[in-house]
Amino acid sequence: MNRTDDTAIGGPDGRFPPTRRSAIEAARSDDANERQRGFESIVAVYWKPVYKYIRIKWHKSNEDAKDLTQAFFTQAFEKRFFDGYDSSKARFRTFVRVCLDGFLANEEKAAHRIKRGGQALILSLDFEGADAELGNVPEAAQQTVNEYFDREWTRNLFAMALEALRQKCERDGKTVQFSLFERYYVSEEFGDEVSYQSLASELGITTMTVTNYLAFARREFRKSLLDNLRQITSSEDEFRREARALLGEEV
Repeated sequence: MNRTDDTAIGGPDGRFPPTRRSAIEAARSDDANERQRGFESIVAVYWKPVYKYIRIKWHKSNEDAKDLTQAFFTQAFEKRFFDGYDSSKARFRTFVRVCLDGFLANEEKAAHRIKRGGQALILSLDFEGADAELGNVPEAAQQTVNEYFDREWTRNLFAMALEALRQKCERDGKTVQFSLFERYYVSEEFGDEVSYQSLASELGITTMTVTNYLAFARREFRKSLLDNLRQITSSEDEFRREARALLGEEV
């Protein structure tokens, strides 16, 4: 997002989603369907940070990193890596990264990897898109890989919330609201010159309409972001800590 001087996403009165069983809890379930649902939610948030982290820290080719990403999540599912997570000791994203480093260290020692197509769990992931994003990695990121993993985790959460907003606006016939949100907060095309007035003039609507449309889009974006976050945190305390880190405010 390229707007830090505007009203916080969703505003201080934005409501966070009601409590529901998190993906972490679901992934520990003895019910196969519930466990699968929880695990898929975790993978959706974490696969891209995992893949990029393998490329950056472990200096793997894209093909090796694809194999290792698939293998990591397959082993995490089969051996129930996430059952041992304790939110009082670390953030879940830190726990995932530690599990990943341990897995990769073992793979290095064994000097082999699981070939794609040979796993019980096959993940459909957009590796090409992740590779395109890697072209924008600053050199400093390679020197602070732990922080890089966290940044990619944040980036993926925001990207997922943006996609959820796009889909909702398309379903509800509110594509103008989404376009305004994307142009004002996401697009770099207009730099710092974009304003409510310029957008209103361009679209032939009032500045007040722009204000209302953006307020709606911010609320929905924030709701999606926090819903995804609640899914991948295992306690109310962890959820609030992570939400504060993401949004810079209490929820």
